[in-house]
Amino acid sequence: MNPISIPLLFPFEVVKSAWAGSVVYPPGGRFGPRIQQDIQLVMLYTGEMNVMIDDRELHVEPGNVLLLKPGHEETFVFSKTEETWHRWIAVHVHHLDSDLQERLYKLPELLPLTEDINRLIDLMLNIQRDALPVDPVLLSLGMTAIHLYPTQTLTANRQLEKHPAVYSTLSWIQKHYSEEISLTNLSVQAGVSPEHLVRLFKQSEGYPPIHYLWNYRVNKAIELLTNTGLTITEIAHSCGFKTSHHLSRLIKQSSGRTATDIRLMSWSGLRKDKQ
Repeated sequence: MNPISIPLLFPFEVVKSAWAGSVVYPPGGRFGPRIQQDIQLVMLYTGEMNVMIDDRELHVEPGNVLLLKPGHEETFVFSKTEETWHRWIAVHVHHLDSDLQERLYKLPELLPLTEDINRLIDLMLNIQRDALPVDPVLLSLGMTAIHLYPTQTLTANRQLEKHPAVYSTLSWIQKHYSEEISLTNLSVQAGVSPEHLVRLFKQSEGYPPIHYLWNYRVNKAIELLTNTGLTITEIAHSCGFKTSHHLSRLIKQSSGRTATDIRLMSWSGLRKDKQ
């Protein structure tokens, strides 16, 4: 077995907290310097980031996940020309023995971002609206994220086995979701007929491409709702919705909660976390 596909297993009792987050930096944004306290996975979706780790610089492109290790000084410089959106999972551990530390440092710092990691952070963000970083469920999910990371290259390779038209459509939606998009637009980008694209998408993803588009828009809107001060109308327009009513209706269908409830709960959680 490839060494980077072996899960990084460590005892549950060494995990002290786990938390996830999402943030959008404006063009020219930066963060740090700071001393990393956790094992952290940083997933980049839009923009770009240059990360100075101690005395060396690492460039990160969208579609990748970055592994950060405790004890190092880090400074983040984000895209100068567009918003940079990234999400993160931080796992605080009390102590790792020398064998686990050695295995941790043998892992690659950058790997392709996969849907497995995306689904896991979605779940953590949903759960932590009503939980604290020491909640056993969050601790378990944080451990799962670290265990899952070494297998990302194999998972990414399996994703590439999808029909090229499907992979092209997924990537294009993630970059252009805020624009007005039709099935015809997607099929032209993918280089196949609309009917063929629907068939390929259903075989691979289980639902049509337009269904994926609206789900992606809703999830992005919820991220902005919980992590920015933008109004619901502003979020709707930035995520490809023509009206805030349409966005609110789909959020209610997707989550069972109103947009206002989601925002109030996220702000309440932030206040608790700061206390």
